[in-house]
Amino acid sequence: MTDAGAALIGIAGLTRRYGALVAVDNVSMDVGAGEIRAVIGPNGAGKTTLFHLITGVVKPTAGHVRFAGEDITGLPAHAICQRGLSRTFQLTALFPQMSARENATLAAQARNPRRWLPFGGGNVFTQARRAGGAALELLGLAGVADRPAGLLSHGDQRLLEVAMAVAQEPTVLLLDEPTQGLSVEETAQVVETLSRFLEQSHVTALLVEHDMEVVFRLAHKITVLHRGAVIADGTPEAVKADARVQEAYLGGIE
Repeated sequence: MTDAGAALIGIAGLTRRYGALVAVDNVSMDVGAGEIRAVIGPNGAGKTTLFHLITGVVKPTAGHVRFAGEDITGLPAHAICQRGLSRTFQLTALFPQMSARENATLAAQARNPRRWLPFGGGNVFTQARRAGGAALELLGLAGVADRPAGLLSHGDQRLLEVAMAVAQEPTVLLLDEPTQGLSVEETAQVVETLSRFLEQSHVTALLVEHDMEVVFRLAHKITVLHRGAVIADGTPEAVKADARVQEAYLGGIE
């Protein structure tokens, strides 16, 4: 893990209200460069909403998000992606009739600021295809690169979505429930691949995940949300031993 130093992501007082419902309640959190941070909590705790706020999908009611020293609060999602934050979603979002390689290439091309220029488009595509191919290699998908995405196993589809985010060459990677809907065997495969990738790439990662074995395997630090607010924050060992966490979420896990 890289020495965090100054926070790469700084979240201060982040709040999102929907009428009387407070989905995210005054959340503050710093994430250092090279850190893998898991965000956990029971259903409805505000985890995905927090991701939406960080990545510009939803605008906050109050609070700020800083990335690499810049205030990105309220910027549109595409502008935040351009700055180096890429994410996956709970529901797999692929083009099923396109190959895995084409999906990854398209994702890489989407981040290139020159993609709409009338000249140089061929060079943009070449760069995108190279980045997409490298991402597939990193996620162990080179062998299925030319298969239609819709024909891949569910585990490989989840990895392909990660590869699409990686193809954008992000500084920060946000993974929303990467093992959702996977079998025990598929989960083990995805976790092993993610663990190897994160260790080799040194990318900073934020992870929302319901499977505690996955969280404890991957995360350096864990932030626990309950009813939209932070109730614990620290190392996996400290969070696992926290009585408030056990009561709210882990159910007294040993």
